[in-house]
Amino acid sequence: MDYQVVKVKEDILVENNKKAKEVRRHLKEKSIFLLNVMASPGSGKTTLLVNLINRLKKDFSIGVMEADIDGEVDAERISKLTGVRAIQVHTSGACHLTAQMVEDALCAFDTDGLDLVILENIGNLVCPAEFDTGSNINMMLLSVPEGDDKPLKYPLMFEVSKIAVITKIDTLPVFPNFSFERVEENIHKRNKDAKIFHVSALKDIGVEPLALYLSNLIKNN
Repeated sequence: MDYQVVKVKEDILVENNKKAKEVRRHLKEKSIFLLNVMASPGSGKTTLLVNLINRLKKDFSIGVMEADIDGEVDAERISKLTGVRAIQVHTSGACHLTAQMVEDALCAFDTDGLDLVILENIGNLVCPAEFDTGSNINMMLLSVPEGDDKPLKYPLMFEVSKIAVITKIDTLPVFPNFSFERVEENIHKRNKDAKIFHVSALKDIGVEPLALYLSNLIKNN
């Protein structure tokens, strides 16, 4: 009996990459910088974004797209604490965003007049890294409580992220086995060019250098 092997995942990624190029080109024409933020649940994504947005909004017009399987908690929190417009993107059970989902969300969002769109991706260290969203840059967060070995366990996430932010550094006394030296070594094993920042958004430590770095990227877009 004749049969054919169909590489479904490969085909999906090929189509997604085509769409991501379209999204990237469209945003470039409108001079909009798209920042894709990825991390595990509980790593401090929303807390850090609130801090960053309140620093960046004096220089840039910002919009935020919050992706979740369900619920509007993060979008409501961003809007309340920063005053910028935020929308919730529901993935209907999917553990990641595709470029098509991003394009649909951008159309619904109405990006006219924005300089920066921040996409807070689904909390997951695996699936979101596989799909190009059309962003200018990927920024991933790794919290101290998660451990310094995660770059070895989830290589793709660190390979596709040009910015790696070590969060919740104020918890280091509670997690003395976490090593900044070791985590940076592990990150650079996956991506030798990754820019690494150490922050505590809750204590407002280390956020300003990250904000300045992002500001320069946006201005040079």
